[in-house]
Amino acid sequence: MVAYPWIAFAVAGAFAALWTWRRARSAAIAAALWLAYALYEALVLMRVLCSGDCNIRVDLVLFTPILLVASRIALWGSWRHARTEASPDA
Repeated sequence: MVAYPWIAFAVAGAFAALWTWRRARSAAIAAALWLAYALYEALVLMRVLCSGDCNIRVDLVLFTPILLVASRIALWGSWRHARTEASPDA
């Protein structure tokens, strides 16, 4: 996604849609994190935040696990939220 930050914008949109559909707070947080990452990558790609050679990206060591964990929690939380809505209140 480093060369194509629009993919991160698409993932942010997907989590925003999931939040709109399920109202799981974790999906909203994941959407915000993906959006922030997409903006950051777009600025790096346009050489606003990186003036020199940006081949060595140590920042991805931090961002990748955070995005993966947030995404997994959002998906699990939305699935769990859907299951509680589907179960009867008896």
